[in-house]
Amino acid sequence: MSAKPSMSAPSDQAVREKHPLRPISFGTPAVHVERRVDGTVYLRPKAQLLDYPVRITDRLHHWAIAAPDRVFMAERNAARGWRQITYAELLASSRHIASALLARGLSAEKPVMILSGNSIDHALVAFGALYAGIPFCPVSPAYSLVSRDYGKLSYLMKLLTPGLLFADDAGKFTDALAANVSSATEIAASFGTMPGRDVTDLADLMAAPLHPNLDAIHAAIGPDTIAKFLCTSGSTGSPKAVINTQRMICANQVMLRETLAFLKDEPPVIVDWLPWNHTFGGNHNIGLTLYNGGSMYLDEGKPMPGGIEESVRNLQEISPTVYFNVPKGYESLLPYLRDDSALRKKFFARLHAMFFSGAALSAFVWNSLDELSVQETGYRVPMLTGLGATETSPFFMSVNPFTSRSGHVGLPVAGNDAKLVPNNGKLEVRAKGPNVMPGYWRQPDMTAKAFDEEGFYKFGDALKPADPDNFDAGFDFDGRIGEDFKLASGTWVSVGPLRARFVAACAPLVRDVVIAGINRDEISALVVLDLDGCRLINPTLPSDDLAIAASDPLIRAAFRERFQKLMEAATGSSTRIVRAVLLDTPLSIDRGEVTDKGSINQRAVLDNRSALIEEIYSPAPPAQVITL
Repeated sequence: MSAKPSMSAPSDQAVREKHPLRPISFGTPAVHVERRVDGTVYLRPKAQLLDYPVRITDRLHHWAIAAPDRVFMAERNAARGWRQITYAELLASSRHIASALLARGLSAEKPVMILSGNSIDHALVAFGALYAGIPFCPVSPAYSLVSRDYGKLSYLMKLLTPGLLFADDAGKFTDALAANVSSATEIAASFGTMPGRDVTDLADLMAAPLHPNLDAIHAAIGPDTIAKFLCTSGSTGSPKAVINTQRMICANQVMLRETLAFLKDEPPVIVDWLPWNHTFGGNHNIGLTLYNGGSMYLDEGKPMPGGIEESVRNLQEISPTVYFNVPKGYESLLPYLRDDSALRKKFFARLHAMFFSGAALSAFVWNSLDELSVQETGYRVPMLTGLGATETSPFFMSVNPFTSRSGHVGLPVAGNDAKLVPNNGKLEVRAKGPNVMPGYWRQPDMTAKAFDEEGFYKFGDALKPADPDNFDAGFDFDGRIGEDFKLASGTWVSVGPLRARFVAACAPLVRDVVIAGINRDEISALVVLDLDGCRLINPTLPSDDLAIAASDPLIRAAFRERFQKLMEAATGSSTRIVRAVLLDTPLSIDRGEVTDKGSINQRAVLDNRSALIEEIYSPAPPAQVITL
């Protein structure tokens, strides 16, 4: 099957005017607005937040009684079938693992750390910790398996001081564990061994006798009990451990259920790869599945060549009721949906809505998905998004199906107050609600900086009203405040919107772009190529060699054409980019240039590649610099 999408997108206006949205139950946000004389705006949702459980494992008890044999989670086994665990089985296993963890005296001072990725065994350890009231921290596997110096793993070990580490395969993580885990700290694994170290089998934890006070300990878990630590991506420095309390997680799930009200219509079925060390996968999606009595099918695929095929295989078998992905995931899936009618039929068979987060979704991909859903169902399946953060666990703002479009983040959902503060001509958004963190673990200085004098969490993001005369029309994302800079002329450059326009105009060649020009006369760009997209232009390119792609004449010509058209529409020095370089080396996770989820630290890239910046701005730039 060909993996090349058609390069002509349908007209979004034509598709939207001709075809209605699929009807879904949805709680449309609306807000009370208060304006202060200094320009600060407060937004308070008109809907009240409903009651939420004391602890998230209350929902596990509920579904273990109401639907004991329903599949909670499934993953591929060696025979390429599905290993499944029901709600009743999850509850039973969680109680035994909780008992084992309690017997070891673990606590917030000595939490559980999980190094490996999404799996049923990972979920068993996590729910065992939740049931015992012992915090756990899922850590990005990239810190152990991709990093060469283990810098972020070492940092988190010192910050969290775990009492037990779990990895699915001890052998795969041997080097990282040997370099960072003292002999006094217990290591547990599903399988595998480590030379010179005892490794506790997960089976032994699951066979532990029930703690005599287990029920009382579980009942004592309260709203302020720490459920987990989730690490920030480190896109602006070292990762911070965000305290996630039971209140945050439970309140956020009620916010989700009341906003995405179609979750009440039937238990959700999701096919999901999003990593649990991030809040989108680990709080939003796993919590949504549990809270609503759904079933999660773990997808080992990834949105990249060699990985997307596994996602396709899973979607050929399982029809999701709601589908979550990042923009690159939808982009990678799109050609398969175009070319495979059976896949398309299975994917859209009972799909209520799609949801994306992490970046802007291109108009081409969005319009194409609209076209395919109309082709299959006669309706446009709603595409949803919003604004959130690890610190808000994460749901804070949401679009509604009728206003949803790329760059739009909607309004705060019930339970969340928003504060918009004037900042250099923009409106900086801040949040307050029961889903907002109490702070960063063992980092009081960072916690103090994260909140303002009224207790609002400072996102660092800017928003602008879609309609200045009607705030109920929602808000558009307006970039990150900390990324903006001034040219030598004193003109402010709004980096976020400029990046979004650049990536959209240069599709499908560009994955992201770093904007340079602080105290310079002109703006320049360091371009991160999308190798999958480049192969649509030149199919002979290797799938893993940036240097070849960056120097390829077809790619450079195609990029220059798009770059030229974009700059012809530029309206002034704050939006006109005059020089660009196609980066020929990957961004480094060890040097802080990129996070494990692909988010780029603009400042780190500029600092680490200062010599390249000087070359770009030299009077006679080298041939690799594309100059307009």
